[in-house]
Amino acid sequence: MSELHPMEPFTRTLAGVARFLGVEGEFPEIQCTGVTQDSREIAPGDLFIALPGAKGHGAQYIDQIMAAGARAVLTDAAGQALVAEKLPTIVVSRPDLIAGDVASWLYNSPFSSLGAVGITGTNGKTTTATLLNQLWQAAGRMSGFIGTIGISIGDDEFPAEFTTPQATSLHRIAATMRERHVKNLVMEVSSHAIAQKRIAGAKFNYVAFTNLTQDHLDYHGSMENYFAAKAALFTPEYANVALINIDDPYGSALCEMTSIEVQTVSRSNRSAHWHYDRIEELPLGKGYEVAIRGVGGILIEGKLPLVGEHNLDNALLAVALAASTEVDPMVIAAELENLRAPAGRLEPVQVGQKFIALVDFAHTPDAVERALATARTLTTGKVIAVLGCGGDRDPGKRLPMGDALVAGSDVAVFTSDNPRSEEPDEIIRQMLGSHTVGENLIVDADRRGAIAIAVAEAAPGDCVIVLGKGHERGQEIAGVKHPFDDRKELARAIEALS
Repeated sequence: MSELHPMEPFTRTLAGVARFLGVEGEFPEIQCTGVTQDSREIAPGDLFIALPGAKGHGAQYIDQIMAAGARAVLTDAAGQALVAEKLPTIVVSRPDLIAGDVASWLYNSPFSSLGAVGITGTNGKTTTATLLNQLWQAAGRMSGFIGTIGISIGDDEFPAEFTTPQATSLHRIAATMRERHVKNLVMEVSSHAIAQKRIAGAKFNYVAFTNLTQDHLDYHGSMENYFAAKAALFTPEYANVALINIDDPYGSALCEMTSIEVQTVSRSNRSAHWHYDRIEELPLGKGYEVAIRGVGGILIEGKLPLVGEHNLDNALLAVALAASTEVDPMVIAAELENLRAPAGRLEPVQVGQKFIALVDFAHTPDAVERALATARTLTTGKVIAVLGCGGDRDPGKRLPMGDALVAGSDVAVFTSDNPRSEEPDEIIRQMLGSHTVGENLIVDADRRGAIAIAVAEAAPGDCVIVLGKGHERGQEIAGVKHPFDDRKELARAIEALS
């Protein structure tokens, strides 16, 4: 991410950092021009925040970060012992909780000038953020995007390691965006990032809630904890105004909990601040003709070329956010028909075949159900679906995902998806539950082979949909990430049979 560093350095002294944190003691006036918590991203002049981790401590890389040009370290007592006075060090009890605040201070509060929007929820974050970014661009604005599919500043695109970057990276990226005159930033905010204080120091003009369904319970432990993590974004610490989908029961509960201003969003509830006056399905799966009613009586009408009821929710929230950030409703109306879903979200693969082929990121029970329901509306033939579940992730969602696969498809192909350290066959066994292999239920732990099987099952007019990985370009097996892109594999399987 070397391109995501501000050109003009920000200078703070180590003594100034200590004063900012209220740490007593004598510290040298060493100049720090950046800050990072990733030893791989050290730039000369950086303050390195050394954090404890699952597999070790960041301070164990002290020689590496010194060689890269780090000037000082902020860490805990365990890290101090590893640094062993090789660099000047500030010690605090929980450096992970204040890394974002330090980065925001060092980079002069970049979020304060970005007109930032944060979007959270289980499903729909990426699509909503992408649509909003498209509406800003249609209005001629320089905009920024941070999310699952990558980072962008205007037309420049960069890869992303996490849905929401680490705290120090987040503020460095935001400072780079400010330097490049970004007017609005939209970012996906994950529950992990909120719980881990990765967004500390960030302040959003608007935050939005899409929905909450089962996911990440391996980390949060329960739906109550998962919801509490999401709800923490909707506080004065992080946001000024909330736009909340009240069709979701957790959204309705969130409206009652939050102390910040709320605008409600609903597909069908006409008492909501933002809702549809009219939804008419267009023929041949070409989307919808819609009329959206908003705050102050705003009426936005046009054709929406996205399929699936979940995309009606995503588009409504994106339109509400665009209008709230002062995009002219006439511009929004004109741009509706040009909106496009992000990579890997019901993305078509077309290499001349006579059936529909789609790739989708669906990796929760609710998302699988919605994706298959949408696939059903696109064909009068069979829906043939391929799905796996990730290893080392919430095992409680495996059986519900398998149930959704069987219920929503005519031919269900169970396979592997990033098994990581687990055995693929065991993950599939948990997905299957009491379902048994048969003519319409197929198991192949080799994902490439499973995709080929699905394609071989397809007849003209059918729909093959490969679920779970979407835009991803790797398959992680036993700690090794192998190149793997569902879109390319699906295209190759089709071409092999033609």
